[in-house]
Amino acid sequence: MEERRLKKPRLPEIMAGVVQKFLFASVIMWIAPFIILYGFNYHIFPGSSELSSSSVTLVSGFLAVLSVNFVIVLYIVMAMKEPTHPEHQPDPSFLAAAKASLNQPISSSNSEDAPTREKED
Repeated sequence: MEERRLKKPRLPEIMAGVVQKFLFASVIMWIAPFIILYGFNYHIFPGSSELSSSSVTLVSGFLAVLSVNFVIVLYIVMAMKEPTHPEHQPDPSFLAAAKASLNQPISSSNSEDAPTREKED
């Protein structure tokens, strides 16, 4: 059990956390403006009953837009705090093939060696 705690999280676990945060932010981004609009239109928030109907519309719309922007900023902050994973390395077989291709001598092909193709009209 202690070995499991010491292990670094695998990629599927990391991706599951990222998707979970994205879905949570998306749901809040859709729900928050509706709650604000509903609360102002049905005078649930204190002081909203004292405002004129045009003021209620303006204030609730402004706060709804601010709530969406606030959720976006929070999502960006959460994404910036995600740990970086420097242990990601390229595929070893790809590296071996790349090194082998670098060690091969370069074959120079002259125009005499290459078959010539003429354009037919």
